[in-house]
Amino acid sequence: MSIEVKNISKSYGAQKALDNISFAVKKGEIVGFLGPNGAGKSTLMKILTTYISADEGEAIVNGNDVITNPKAVQKSVGYLPEHNPLYLDLYVREYLAFNADVYKVAKSRIDEVIILTGLTPESHKKIGQLSKGYRQRVGLATALLHNPDVLILDEPTTGLDPNQLVEIRDLIKNIGKDKTVFLSTHIMQEVEAICDRVIIINQGKIVADKKLDVLISVNDEQIIEVEFDYKIEEEAVAKIPHLKSYKNTHDFVWELTFVSDKDMRPAVFDFAHDNGLKTLQLNQKNKNLESIFREMTKN
Repeated sequence: MSIEVKNISKSYGAQKALDNISFAVKKGEIVGFLGPNGAGKSTLMKILTTYISADEGEAIVNGNDVITNPKAVQKSVGYLPEHNPLYLDLYVREYLAFNADVYKVAKSRIDEVIILTGLTPESHKKIGQLSKGYRQRVGLATALLHNPDVLILDEPTTGLDPNQLVEIRDLIKNIGKDKTVFLSTHIMQEVEAICDRVIIINQGKIVADKKLDVLISVNDEQIIEVEFDYKIEEEAVAKIPHLKSYKNTHDFVWELTFVSDKDMRPAVFDFAHDNGLKTLQLNQKNKNLESIFREMTKN
């Protein structure tokens, strides 16, 4: 395993940031770590990167305990914190050379990470002259300098415009072909585009840990929005087969939730026909990650 978290707890005074959480990440996985503000995401990432210690439990990265062997953990992890710390007065190459000295890696590695992160056209500039997107690339380049096996990225796309989002997303996905990536973000589309698996944390506890496709298709639920041409009573709607729940959203429009591995739109159409109704619209609304996240983290 690249990352093992075993019964980790962490409190700040009376506030429990992490409450006995456990999970493992296999080598080569890209895992999205999601949760509302204050859920404990950054706290766990700081524990995994040896910046702070847990109150209880055990964290192991690349076979090394974060408490008993922190230097080995630091050598095997590339970390991009939420607030990317950069020296704005340094040139890109100058900054990377400084970090290469810290990591004791060959200067030839600087050119490699510049190419890998798409920094070439801006590499002659001072960091303070760069856009937010290119500053994030500098942070990623720094995290990759020592060629770590595990990348831990805390909100890597915060504050980026749509074009920059796509660029950084593609960059992370490309990096993830060779490394384990553990990232936190508030942007659900990024998780859907990048990640193989999702862990959702709420109030310090894990509320979901599944492969992304499994999480979205859990219980074979499907939501169908239908608009009839006339009013119909709830008692009649409730008789549609495999119906889990229903809601009259407005006028003659209903939102129907089914549990079935079959497409239930034909059943809704037949129901309308049998009750002398016409269907003015009939749409299948699949649950997306954002709606699942809201359901699992509402208090």
